[in-house]
Amino acid sequence: MSSYLSELKTKLVGKLPGYRFLDKGPNVFAIVKDSEEKALVRDHGDYIVVRIRGKEYKYDKWYTKPEHLATVLVNYFSQK
Repeated sequence: MSSYLSELKTKLVGKLPGYRFLDKGPNVFAIVKDSEEKALVRDHGDYIVVRIRGKEYKYDKWYTKPEHLATVLVNYFSQK
C-alpha cells in the first residue's frame, strides 16, 4: 500500500462509523458499509482516483493531501 493511501486510511478510521476499509491490492482499497462496496480508492502514481457509484473522481496527490481528501470523503459519506 502506498504511503498516501496508508495515511488516508488512518485519517478516515473512526470518522466514518459503520464503514470498513478493505485492502483490494497493493495500491487500492475499498470503503465498505453493510457488506456493500461504497467506494474504491486507487493510487495511480501522481493521482488518486476515487470511484463512487460508477463515477471516477481524480485528485492530484501533490495538491490534495491525504487529510484534505479524507475531509472530502467524510463529508460525502456523512451526507448519505
